[in-house]
Amino acid sequence: MSIKQASNVWKDGIAKEITFIVTKDCQLSCKYCYLVGKNSDERMSYEIAKKTVDYILANEYHECFATESVIWDFIGGEPFLEIDLLDKICDYIKSEMFRLNHHWFNSYRFNITTNGINYSNSKIQKFIEKNRQHLNITITIDGTKFKHDLNRIYKDSGKGSYDDVVKNIPLYLRQYPDAATKVTISSLDIPYIKESVLHLFDLGLHEVNINCVFENVWRDGDDKLFEEQLILLADAMIDDDLYVNNVCSFFNEDLGRPLPLSVSNKNWCGAGMMLSIDSAGNFYPCTRFAKYSLRNKQAWIVGNIYNGIDKNKLRPFLALDRKTQSSQECIDCEVAWGCAWCQGENYDAADTPTIYQRATAICKMHKARVRANNYYWSKLHRKLNNKVENKK
Repeated sequence: MSIKQASNVWKDGIAKEITFIVTKDCQLSCKYCYLVGKNSDERMSYEIAKKTVDYILANEYHECFATESVIWDFIGGEPFLEIDLLDKICDYIKSEMFRLNHHWFNSYRFNITTNGINYSNSKIQKFIEKNRQHLNITITIDGTKFKHDLNRIYKDSGKGSYDDVVKNIPLYLRQYPDAATKVTISSLDIPYIKESVLHLFDLGLHEVNINCVFENVWRDGDDKLFEEQLILLADAMIDDDLYVNNVCSFFNEDLGRPLPLSVSNKNWCGAGMMLSIDSAGNFYPCTRFAKYSLRNKQAWIVGNIYNGIDKNKLRPFLALDRKTQSSQECIDCEVAWGCAWCQGENYDAADTPTIYQRATAICKMHKARVRANNYYWSKLHRKLNNKVENKK
């Protein structure tokens, strides 16, 4: 009996990721959303998008764009609110890469993460049909109706959005049968993790990518509740053989080990390797450094479409590694493997305007996950070994 594996990251995760913030507007006001400055005024124009594409493609051999492959990423807010603009940008990217015989033309992907509310819209469906071979779409659905509606609410009415999203999942799965979803956990919804992941499996979403928010929202005892929920989920997945056709990213066999020397000083986050562009044509090392993503700090701009990338403003990101930003406790941690961080949250939560101070709000949650993960794999391997023994 096999164990389902998570899908491979396209091009091993080394493709250049270029993100267009096409709008800062969204129908929802999710309680855990890190985008604290969403608004309906800041919308990217086609002219700004076109200048961005022209600058990037004209600098094919610039050290920032020398990768073999590229991911053209579109976010908001809700990117599908700007489907006409999005469609026009993608057409221009394709035509220019072809015209220039650019090395990315045969190795590119468009990537969109959406709340799924407007997924069945005819314009969106035409866009999907036109770009299907090079298009990846992720619909965010948080689990059961109760858990989803606890956080993912309409900004005007406060009404939950579950019903408007889940009705589009059958169409989504017909188009993307191996689709994964993205789930966020905050303090409020910890008690509903197990039932929500199982619900997503029942909907036909067989790969659930799920993570805890990086912000400091956690209360005393959350880590214990978190561990309990993951153990309950582990029991359900193993006892009912759900591990054969389903995967949850909370369970990873490599998680929770001391860091091997080969990766012991690598940075977790790709900030600085990515590039984000806003409606004014400003460049950021990633979206989390744009002003609408920051609670406490000023935006960290590393250039713009008129003057290009300022290497001096980007330089601090190129020097980032684990040791330059971690405490000794984190460096020596015996379960460090798989402990993630967000560079933007590091910056926003730091005592000073620095990216070299690692935020550790999820430390207890990571350790709880490791304990549950150990339980999951120990139980699963015992079951698999017993099956082998019984066949002898």
